Amino acid sequence: MNQKALSLIGLAYRARAIVTGEEVVLRSIRSRKAHLVIVSDDASANTKKKFADKSEYYNVPIIIGSSRGELGQAIGKDERVVLGVEDSGFAKKLKSLLE
Repeated sequence: MNQKALSLIGLAYRARAIVTGEEVVLRSIRSRKAHLVIVSDDASANTKKKFADKSEYYNVPIIIGSSRGELGQAIGKDERVVLGVEDSGFAKKLKSLLE
């Protein structure tokens, strides 16, 4: 994951457009608030599969990339395994930067 994308994640977090934590992100996906899910590449296989399946079912794009340390550092917190982007503008820009 490039530095521009990590900076944008930090900006989106400060704008309260990002939720973190497995249960919170799952709730966001189910309520159709999430426009993009980011899972760290060092997450467990079970976690990756769970979010891939949920994202596919609810038609939410998912990106697997960056380490949990980098994701946490981007938002100014401890390590984070999964992030949910709830703002469509931030989600669209992140997808364009990461694809």
